[in-house]
Amino acid sequence: MYHQNPVLVELLEPLIQALGYEMLGIEHSPGGQGSLLRIYIDSEAGIKLADCERVSEQVTGVLDVNDPIRGSYHLEISSPGFDRPLFTLEHFRRFIGHRVRLKLREKIAGRRRISGEITGVGQDGVEVKIDGMNCLIPADVIEKARLIPN
Repeated sequence: MYHQNPVLVELLEPLIQALGYEMLGIEHSPGGQGSLLRIYIDSEAGIKLADCERVSEQVTGVLDVNDPIRGSYHLEISSPGFDRPLFTLEHFRRFIGHRVRLKLREKIAGRRRISGEITGVGQDGVEVKIDGMNCLIPADVIEKARLIPN
């Protein structure tokens, strides 16, 4: 699955939960002019711009004090949207029966990009129905995963 920075997760997840949100995951993409730090949040009531601003303000303070990221970066707080990213096996479990698009670290069934229906989740991977056949995708091979909107 996504290999998230454990320092960032440990630092930010309790803060975001204390604000009343679920932290779905963190994407950190290094770039030439600085990196992008994108944090996905959710709540049962959904996410509005004011929620993103509230979390951004608190996260910025914690990041400024702890300084866990080298160099400059742009912070983005985001709702999961219609093409929700899936970061953990529990996320996949919640969406059994939904279609998903996977980007893999290595080829499975001759492909690195796979789309199909989530049919099950085990301890170490996700079962996806691809072209009418179930295929077990090991969690450590999944680089990125997003739901396919209906």
